[in-house]
Amino acid sequence: MIKTQETDIIVIGSGIGGLSAAALLARYGFQVTVCEAHTIAGGAAHAFERQGYLFDSGPSLFSGLSTPSPNPLRQVLDAIGEEVPCVQYDTWGCWLPEGNFNTSVGADQFCEVLQQLRGEKAVTEWRQLQEMMIPLGKAATGLSPLAVRSDWGILRTIAPFFPTLIKNSGQMFQLMGAFQKLEDQVISDSFLRNWLDLLCYLLSGLPASDTSAAEMAFMFADWYRPNVKLDYPIGGSGAIVDALVRGLQKHGGELRLGAKVEEILFSEKKAVGVRLKNGEELRSRFGVISNASAWDTLKLIPPEKIPKPFQQEKESIPQCPSFMHLHLGIDGTDLPENLPCHHIIVKDWEKGVTAPQNVVLVSIPSLLDPSIAPTGKHVIHAYTPASEPYDLWEGLDRRSTAYQQQKEARSQVLWEGIKNIIPDLENRCELKLIGSPLTHERFLQRHRGTYGPAISAENGFFPGAKTPWQGLLCCGDSTFPGIGLPAVAASGAIAANTVAPVKKHLEMLSKISRNKSF
Repeated sequence: MIKTQETDIIVIGSGIGGLSAAALLARYGFQVTVCEAHTIAGGAAHAFERQGYLFDSGPSLFSGLSTPSPNPLRQVLDAIGEEVPCVQYDTWGCWLPEGNFNTSVGADQFCEVLQQLRGEKAVTEWRQLQEMMIPLGKAATGLSPLAVRSDWGILRTIAPFFPTLIKNSGQMFQLMGAFQKLEDQVISDSFLRNWLDLLCYLLSGLPASDTSAAEMAFMFADWYRPNVKLDYPIGGSGAIVDALVRGLQKHGGELRLGAKVEEILFSEKKAVGVRLKNGEELRSRFGVISNASAWDTLKLIPPEKIPKPFQQEKESIPQCPSFMHLHLGIDGTDLPENLPCHHIIVKDWEKGVTAPQNVVLVSIPSLLDPSIAPTGKHVIHAYTPASEPYDLWEGLDRRSTAYQQQKEARSQVLWEGIKNIIPDLENRCELKLIGSPLTHERFLQRHRGTYGPAISAENGFFPGAKTPWQGLLCCGDSTFPGIGLPAVAASGAIAANTVAPVKKHLEMLSKISRNKSF
């Protein structure tokens, strides 16, 4: 006999988008059940432990968490009454074709680097870009995504922002389309163009020609302001996940791990629940929110219920490639002093920042938070950001010798990148874990191990939370511009707000406004 449970809302997936939606809905007073296929919550942001080392599985660069900020993730945390203690820092290492240097967030230090590398003309161009981005940054942050909902109630919830929107209306049109249109107005220096391509790529998985101008305006507003700092959560990315789960559970929500959804259930044209892999059925009174990607959500809907235009639209969304990951536990004895936590390595600008194995990111977060490694040890996470082709891995048996050999071969670029920073790495290494696109696909339930959608700002748009079915909403990187944590948190908030009564939505906005998150 099939076991059935009833709840108000079911959320599929415990990524940051899904947890943001679930925690906000629980705070709004709904009975919420989150179904997560993995045994660890957090999706691409989850943390995992091996032999006393605590690793971040995905994101390693955070900002706007330790102080009130326009970061939607911080605003979600404020709304559910949770905090994430952070260590602050401002510097990272760069290993570029032009040379090796440390750079910092903030308005001025990068100009000193530019002066040495490229001279006064490049500094002047960068200053002009900064000046151009100041009003655009104000426009990009003038409306909190937490005020947005996908119904006519939005006219009431964004009303308090109308004065700011009207004031910045002249800049709104400049935020539409790709960032390169803005860049072309003031930047001609080849290094700066490459640098901006890199920043865009780290934000969106796309170069400046395809990255939203609004995304970059938000980044400039956050990173290039006086006295700005970056944050690293104490306990790693898992601390953010834990805070969202606490917010969910203290308001009566439920997180079910190892609960893989096999199918979304419908009654006529309304989503009414889900069926789990173990045969259990969960019924929902108000609907279902899918935090799965667009492609993975399609797999959960009976084919005969999917309108052809909707299916074609989702299947045609271009995908970013996947990752190679290298997680290491090392002996930290006598590492160089003042070693930055994060490092960016670019091998060849001519190939382009999106070229496979051309860009490597390295994080050593235990330099900031020693609690995530045994005493005297460090954790390292190196990865190729959204540049590893899935085609190279398709059809390989994860238990085969061929798969193991390919993992070793394709991870060599990561070893080489870390050796720029720690030359005697092999002698220090005590623990080694290699992740491939198949790892991404398996543990994160990501179609073809993709990082997310590669929707160009020039010719595409993000569909938002709505679907053709009543009671089925979506959140995550397939619904809102930007792949990082702020964007997916915003998408989760929008989905939750769409379900919530406008009165409760306005009350939540009033609370976070008092906390000076706006």
